[in-house]
Amino acid sequence: MTRARGRDELVPEYRWVLPSVLLGDGREGRRVRRSLRDWIVDITMFLIACGITLLGLPEIEKQPEPVIAIEQVTGALACVAVWLRRRWPVALALVTGVLSSYLELVGGASIVALFTVAVHRPFKISGPITLLALITLVPYVALRPQEDIDPLTWGLIGAALVLTVYAWGIVIRARRQLIWSLRQRADIAAEEAKRLERERIAREMHDVLAHRISMLSLHAGALEFRPDAPAGEIAKAAGAIRTNAHLALQDLREVIGVLRHARPGADDTGDDTVPDRPQPTLADLPTLVEECRQAGMDVRLDLRADDVPEGLGRNVYRIVQEALTNARKHAGGAPVTVTVAGMRGKGLSAEVRNPLWSRRPLRLPGAGAGLIGLTERAELAGGTLEHGPTPEGEFVVRAWLPWPVETTLEDA
Repeated sequence: MTRARGRDELVPEYRWVLPSVLLGDGREGRRVRRSLRDWIVDITMFLIACGITLLGLPEIEKQPEPVIAIEQVTGALACVAVWLRRRWPVALALVTGVLSSYLELVGGASIVALFTVAVHRPFKISGPITLLALITLVPYVALRPQEDIDPLTWGLIGAALVLTVYAWGIVIRARRQLIWSLRQRADIAAEEAKRLERERIAREMHDVLAHRISMLSLHAGALEFRPDAPAGEIAKAAGAIRTNAHLALQDLREVIGVLRHARPGADDTGDDTVPDRPQPTLADLPTLVEECRQAGMDVRLDLRADDVPEGLGRNVYRIVQEALTNARKHAGGAPVTVTVAGMRGKGLSAEVRNPLWSRRPLRLPGAGAGLIGLTERAELAGGTLEHGPTPEGEFVVRAWLPWPVETTLEDA
């Protein structure tokens, strides 16, 4: 059963629909936490509202005394109410918009409120409020005519002012949306890069540790089945176990070091930085085969490729390494044939073949993801991988990877 997600649990792709998350303003009716930039903007908006209010003082001198008093009180309260524009932007715009249909000194606060709604609220809210502001111009022009301007021109000027303020707010909102979207895309790209890096590390460690642990099991099994072996052979097997255990621990230490220094806030300048070991290439394949032979496997290598790029050779090495590990697990004692051939421009192929029967099968636990990981590795390199039994009673792992004519920086 899935649990309903809260606002803070939404995936990044869909958070942009929330105005409070998008613009950093307070939700309707909730307390606002202003940053230094917010304080500067709010002070500027307050001063603009006060300035427009002061400019309207000469227009009310010819009004009756009660109207002047009402104008002054409502104008002052409207300017003070500008500080509530982040907490109640819609309510402030509605109240000041209705009052500005007759009162002169509320106009400054009304303009600031309209601008705030345009910036902080979507079109389905800011659009009707802007329409209300345009409608309120009709009674204002009719009740407050200007001596030197005809009513139509005065109404057009007011409409132009309202639309200009609204358009300015829409532009700022669109810019904020764009910036926020770019930041979200950058965050998503960073998370994707981290995920791919974790998968790469997991795939690399599966290939390395599966090989080391299978070698340990093979040597330990030899000691178990031959407790009366000569002291020299026992010492040799024990040395091989110690060596492979040391290498396995070293590989684990490297991965733990990579994960530790890749976490957010990690200190990359610490003394416990784990250096990366040189990655294997195709030139290390004979050493791998010789190591398997010393462990008792019957491996035959046919290598017919020269000057293979490091990236391509490393992928082929890992594929052969995992295939040998599987052969050691499921067909221990059976002869294994490894064939690697190719040339620049035609690709590089690797084939590992062994009989299905086994005289000494290893009982090693596994996740069953080795061949799946090999297929993913081959596909990521632009190649293909096939595996399965043949009519001749053999199990074959066959991979083909592209070898371009021109070597890229990634291959090198």
